[in-house]
Amino acid sequence: MVVGASLAGGTAAATLRDVGFDGRIVVIGDEPELPYQRPPLSKTYLRGEAGRDALLVRPDDWWGAEDVEMRLGQRVRALDPHARTVSLADGASLGFDRCLIATGVQNRALPVPGADLDGVVHLRTIAECDQIRAAAADASHVVVVGMGFIGAEVAASLRELGVDVTVIEIFETALLKVLGPQIGEVLASIHREHGVTMRFNDGVARFEGNGHVERVVTRDGDAIECDLVVVGVGTVPATPEFDALALAPDGGIEVDARLETSAPDVFAAGDVASHAHPVLGRVRVEHFDNAIKMGAHAARAMLGSPTAFDDPHWFWSDQYEHHLQMGGVAITDDMVVRGSLEDRSFCAFFLDAAGVLRASVALNRPRECRRSLPLIRAGIVADRAALADPDVDLRTLRP
Repeated sequence: MVVGASLAGGTAAATLRDVGFDGRIVVIGDEPELPYQRPPLSKTYLRGEAGRDALLVRPDDWWGAEDVEMRLGQRVRALDPHARTVSLADGASLGFDRCLIATGVQNRALPVPGADLDGVVHLRTIAECDQIRAAAADASHVVVVGMGFIGAEVAASLRELGVDVTVIEIFETALLKVLGPQIGEVLASIHREHGVTMRFNDGVARFEGNGHVERVVTRDGDAIECDLVVVGVGTVPATPEFDALALAPDGGIEVDARLETSAPDVFAAGDVASHAHPVLGRVRVEHFDNAIKMGAHAARAMLGSPTAFDDPHWFWSDQYEHHLQMGGVAITDDMVVRGSLEDRSFCAFFLDAAGVLRASVALNRPRECRRSLPLIRAGIVADRAALADPDVDLRTLRP
């Protein structure tokens, strides 16, 4: 049983067949869509450069050919780990031998007046992306609320489509919580150069309009006229149906190093899983690459593999002509830079208090980020001079 027809869930189901499992597989998803990738929704799919088929985990006809039962457009109401059943919203009950929860996250709502107006939208699904793309075709000014990765990528894509964009962000710069202030400001400067109006240290007081959004009133009291608002103010793990399982302080479903939950034979993977990582500690990661790798690992764990999931985590973001990559998860105050922030060509390495390499962030230098991943996985105590020296091949630092 796979609860969540997500990237992680779809990858797990496909991996089960790929490695030779010939038993029954049931995939339950609350969207009507087959499992698909979400990253293009803020980039190539939003800009019309990629079609729906390019998003799919496997082609439309693969699931039937491989005898994977797809129950789409259905919600799970509850999971009983003792009876080994899941109850669906339509009243049906299904049993399982092994269950994987891959329900991902839900967009965080913005609790202000006018948030229910037409034209105030979020981005999580293909349907929402189609709505934004259609509205942007006729829009003259779009407000993006939130400058995390979704907000930044949507802003970049809309500017490439020729739409005027204003960003409202409560923090002091772009991507502050993910990249820290220095690298966040580099990204903010790129957006400014491409014509995005940035309003930092401000928030939304209310949305106004006669049935459809017409303006955003900020906490500072300014009114911004607009045709469309895209809200990206974070997410919460999709866990309401799984109160029988232990939850971690980060809100995710708690899993051990193998991805098994507090209930035997019930596993979790992807955005919803709070993982006891053997190197990085307990982490919950909301990235494309993690969903794929976790889904594949969970499939093997359900078949009895004892191996711990120790991926160092990696993701990327394309914004305009710039390519950002990150490895690891811990942004700290101790940063060693190889290259130049000012020239927008660098790899920054983040060390913990003991000097252990915990993360790397590269802008327009992807090879160095990828070469740092084995070092993060190994938890090396870093040689600061070697990290900063572009003539030192990072592969030579592996233990």
